[in-house]
Amino acid sequence: MIGTQRILAVCPARGGSKGIPLKNLTPFLGIPLVARVGQLVKEIPIIDRAVVSTDHPEIAECAKQSGLDAPFFRPPDLSGDRISDAPVLIHALEEMERLDAVRYDIVIMLQPTSPLRRPEHVIHALEMLVNEQWDAVWTLSETDSKSHPLKQLTLDSGRIDYYDPDGSQIIARQQLTPVYHRNGVAYVMTRNCLLEGRSIMGKRTGALLIDEYLVSIDTMWDLELAEYIFAKNQA
Repeated sequence: MIGTQRILAVCPARGGSKGIPLKNLTPFLGIPLVARVGQLVKEIPIIDRAVVSTDHPEIAECAKQSGLDAPFFRPPDLSGDRISDAPVLIHALEEMERLDAVRYDIVIMLQPTSPLRRPEHVIHALEMLVNEQWDAVWTLSETDSKSHPLKQLTLDSGRIDYYDPDGSQIIARQQLTPVYHRNGVAYVMTRNCLLEGRSIMGKRTGALLIDEYLVSIDTMWDLELAEYIFAKNQA
């Protein structure tokens, strides 16, 4: 809780995943990815309730053992790979308000696929939302110049073209305006943003920039890289 505002943390962890089967149960340095979220929230006392949203019994059990609650199962119509985050979070919020008979003012999404997040990242994002009166706060990282949109190319039947025609004018990286990408560490939003706007992005969405190398797990290579970075940071 921050002031009088109750905080609900939701860990979305469905069973289906194409890159790594049952990805959310994949061990990260010996600990399942979903369990790392459970360990993390224990270090953040301002979070009032932390739950997993899953359609898979094994994930639910693992989450419970790590400190997350699993008081409901995600329905099949919200468990496909083309379902966006907002409907999943709305379902979790409405279920928890019904089960707990309280109103949650803030929702934070903590995806299992971002194991390099730290408690201070999450606390900072939550405090930003409240203190600066944003509708939502997303954590971002600056995009490397090699991945800048103006440096990207397309292929059509073997023919190269610029993804953006303005890319033809770029000679040096110093010409590039910085761009940013979501790093998955945290998405924070007000209850109204989620229920009235039906979106995780509000009319006023703030950015918490994290100047660290972060990895979002989609492949086994991502997992190995994240484990290496984590180990180096602990050395």
